Amino acid sequence: MRLKDVALWWVILVSWGGLAFFEHCLQEPANRSGHARFSAYELKILQEVLTLVVFVVFALVWLKETPR
Repeated sequence: MRLKDVALWWVILVSWGGLAFFEHCLQEPANRSGHARFSAYELKILQEVLTLVVFVVFALVWLKETPR
């Protein structure tokens, strides 16, 4: 694992800022503009797909992991 010499609180803050903030920036505009076109179920499915895509990209780029 990387960053073993960095404080845990800093790693958590950076990980939230890097992943969750980026994901949130994509989801909020999509939910605001999509609520008139999509049902709540469809928006939730889109949210989950976006979450998986962001995580897979993070795993590929940062963690150097491949999907299995």
